[in-house]
Amino acid sequence: MLIAMAGLPGSGKSTIAEIVGGRLRASVISVDPIESAILSAGIDSDQPTGLAAYLVAEKLAEFVIDAGHDVIVDAVNAVDPAREQWVNLARDRGEVLKFIEVICSDLELHRSRLESRERRLPHLSEVNWNAVEQRVDEYDPWSGPSAAVARITLDSVNPIGFNVDAAMAFIAS
Repeated sequence: MLIAMAGLPGSGKSTIAEIVGGRLRASVISVDPIESAILSAGIDSDQPTGLAAYLVAEKLAEFVIDAGHDVIVDAVNAVDPAREQWVNLARDRGEVLKFIEVICSDLELHRSRLESRERRLPHLSEVNWNAVEQRVDEYDPWSGPSAAVARITLDSVNPIGFNVDAAMAFIAS
């Protein structure tokens, strides 16, 4: 199975992905550490390092699926081309795809979480609140092929245990 996370930075998707990945014994592939590694290699930040990170994540997910394991891709997936990347991978590999979108309906809580997180990703700047606000405007509605895929939206104002249990039930359905 391929599970693709989606949601704004700081919404809580990585936390949910890690816990669900542990429960499923699934590999979790996160785009941000990949981009940090690309930048660490000396690739200029004015290059499309985000796109490169998504493509590397896709190739890694492909290898994990081909090895017979479930995989969770942890990425913002804010635009249709990014989401369709996972639709195409699942289709090409004959795998089930499920999207788990994570939001935080409490803007103050979201901002607080974002500003207090420390990911320790060298060469990758922490996302600030202004950047998140800009991404809200750039976040595509779910349409095209990704709209037809099973998706659950979790609100991270709920307790983490509640959201993980909801994600697990969704995955099992």
